[in-house]
Amino acid sequence: MKKTKKTKNTEKSGKKRPFLTFLLTLLILALLGGICVLSIDLAVRATADDYLLTLEEAAALQDVDCILVLGCKVHDSGDPSAMLHDRLIRGVELYDLGVAPKLLMSGDHGRTDYDEVDAMKQFAVDRGVPTADVFMDHAGFSTYESMYRAKEVFQTKKIVIVTQGYHLYRAIYNARKLGIEAYGVNADLRGYAGQTGRELREILARNKDFFACIFQPEPTYLGDPIPIGGNGDLTNDENSNFTS
Repeated sequence: MKKTKKTKNTEKSGKKRPFLTFLLTLLILALLGGICVLSIDLAVRATADDYLLTLEEAAALQDVDCILVLGCKVHDSGDPSAMLHDRLIRGVELYDLGVAPKLLMSGDHGRTDYDEVDAMKQFAVDRGVPTADVFMDHAGFSTYESMYRAKEVFQTKKIVIVTQGYHLYRAIYNARKLGIEAYGVNADLRGYAGQTGRELREILARNKDFFACIFQPEPTYLGDPIPIGGNGDLTNDENSNFTS
């Protein structure tokens, strides 16, 4: 018996329904996932927002242990990239204002051929900061790890963080969730190429660190305590050649 046109259309429609249901389910899941990601991003930024300070407000703080400058790309020549240069300028500026008696340079020195922190310390020393006042965290491989080590290795309780504005929210959030009284001063001294891409990636990074702060895994390296109130030259290594 031949199938009628109506019967054929009904069979085709029946085959389409599971596929359409599958697509609709994916769409709903993607929408819910997007809402979750954006909600976490908003929560991280809202938590940190009250602790963003101007230079003048930072100078009014009392009993700050250190100014924590977060690392960024260093060129093969050893010169800091534009973003890192501006972070260092701002960090030294805060030190000169008397915001804290110590600078903590936290960055990536995980390879012998790449060293952010010695370049960062050299920058500060070249601008008149005594070498003993500049500590280096050679294992600040991520924002979360920098904050974890600032508390556990360098024994900080109250800090002022320096980085670009888009990054400050996450840095402050991490520090405070790990138990540090943290404030931030932005180092946006100019426009930076590729900033739109950084802003988008930072949304995912804030989500990642949101969960890191819940589970609080140990950083790649921990090590013995080096109290920030001591001598920064204890953090020098074989690459260091600083003179006061």
